Order: sequence, then structure tokens, then C-alpha cells
Amino acid sequence: MASPVTAERPTATPRPGRRRLPGLGGRDHIIAWLLIAPAMAYFVIFLLYPALSALYYSFTDWNLRSAANWVGLANYSDLFFDDVKYPHFWKSVRVTLQYTLIAVPLTLGTALAQALLINTIRRGSNLFRLLLFLPVVTAEAAVGAIWRWLYDPQYGLVNGFLGLFGIPEQNWLNTPELVIPALAFIAAWQCGISMIIYLAGLKGIPGSIREAAIIDGAGPVQRFWKVVLPMLRPTTFYLLVTGVIAALQVFGLVYVIFSGGGGKSVTGGPEQSGLTYVLHLYLFAFRYDAMGAACAMSFILFLFIMIITALQFKFVKQDAS
Repeated sequence: MASPVTAERPTATPRPGRRRLPGLGGRDHIIAWLLIAPAMAYFVIFLLYPALSALYYSFTDWNLRSAANWVGLANYSDLFFDDVKYPHFWKSVRVTLQYTLIAVPLTLGTALAQALLINTIRRGSNLFRLLLFLPVVTAEAAVGAIWRWLYDPQYGLVNGFLGLFGIPEQNWLNTPELVIPALAFIAAWQCGISMIIYLAGLKGIPGSIREAAIIDGAGPVQRFWKVVLPMLRPTTFYLLVTGVIAALQVFGLVYVIFSGGGGKSVTGGPEQSGLTYVLHLYLFAFRYDAMGAACAMSFILFLFIMIITALQFKFVKQDAS
């Protein structure tokens, strides 16, 4: 008798459901949420809620003491078009843009030069990194006080150093044309973070590429322009984006320098030549009792930074393609 043919039973396909990480049960989920709860609470209480509140108050007339009155887009339109009510708004915009155009390239150039020098040092490089990084961790109040003394027209070391080369003394912080270059030089002096990042980028360049360039007969200048600078392009782009964002928000240093250390009279220097955007925003909020206009200024700056950053990313992608 022939043996019956046994048919293979089809294997049952598993039902689709939620995928769960192995070993992550309900208790693990609770522990995970408890671990991220402090960060979430910090984000909601100190970041998200103040931002949404500032957005609401930007549409109101509020002086921090009385109830806020809804005015719609009046704050924004007055800032842009009412030169009588807000006479120095566009002045602060121009000052900030001038500072950014000078400070950012000067800072990146100084940081790259320092990184190249440290990269060639065989011994003591850690000491030089520490010394060049100290201005970053120094309090802005101390930095402002020190540079007020360094820029002193009679006793400052800056004029004393320039005098060795026959350059006449300058009243750096009381001459409108010299205020922005003086502030930009301080920003370049505080380039420690950019220097460290550039140094990391230099360490990441493969030695084989340098050796190939030397074998091909490339000199130091050619190696810098043809090998080092192109390899540092992602690093430079990152520092450019973050540098522009930081320059557009400069406040503490300008506040200390032009308040005489006490903060009782802040005007932004002679003829408002150092009246940066965020310093002007601070004056609106806490000196002119116009918190609604200050909130509107903050969101104008936020949108402007987003546009500038998007344009930077767009142009870099076009160059790369």
C-alpha cells in the first residue's frame, strides 16, 4: 500500500504589531521617561514657555507693571516704519551688520592662524592651547573692564604698542569710526573655541595627502591653498554659521564697555556707534518700558537669523554641487 503524501503545513505569518526593543518592558519605559523628565521640564519651563510668552507679548503694549494691551502688528510696523517713535532701530541694525561683517572673518582668520601655529609645535602645545583658550572662559565683565583699560587713549597698552611703530594715539572707544573695529578685535581675541575646532580639523587631515602634495613638489603656500583649506571647508562652514549667529547676538561685551562698569548709562558709545541690536533690545525692555517692542525685536532677530542660516546652507550646497 502506498504511503500517503504528507503536505507541508504553511507557516503562519506573524501579525503586524508595534515593534518593541528587546528587553525593554513597561518598567523600562517608565524608567526611561523618568530619566528624560528633568530635561523635558527644563525645555518646557525655561525655553518653550518663555518663547511662546514672548511671541504673545510681541503683539501687545506692555511695560512689565500694568496689564498687557493687545495691539496686533503695531509693534512690528512701528519698528520698521516709525522713525520718530523708534529712532535708533535701523541704526542698531546697521551697527550689528557692520560688526558681523568685520568680526566674523577676523575671528575665523585669527583662529585658523593660531591653529596652524599650534599644529606645528612639537612640545608645549597643550600649554599654548590653554593660554589661547583662557579669554573664552573669562567673564565678560572682566573682559570689558580689561579692554576699556587697554583702549585708554592715554595709558592704554594698545596705543603704547602702536606708538612703537610711529602710529599716533587713537581714542578707540570715543571715536565713532573706530568703535566697531575695536569691538571686532576683542571678538578675534576671544577665538579660543574656533581655534580648538580648527585644530581638530587639522588633526583630521590624513598625513598621506600632505605627503603626496610634498612629493608632487607643492610648497607650504600651495599645500595650504590646495590641500589644507579645501579639507577644512566643512569646519569653516560650521564656524561661519555659528560665528554669524553669535555676532548678531553680541550684547554682554558692548554693555560692559559702554556702561562704564556700572550700567547706569548705556548709550552704545559715541553717536550710538556701538549700539548693537541686542543692546538696543535690552534698553527697550528694561529702560524704556517697552517690553512689547522688545519681544517684537527678539522675533525679528530670530527670523533674520533663520533666513541668514538658510541662505548659507543653500549657497554651500550649490558650491558643492
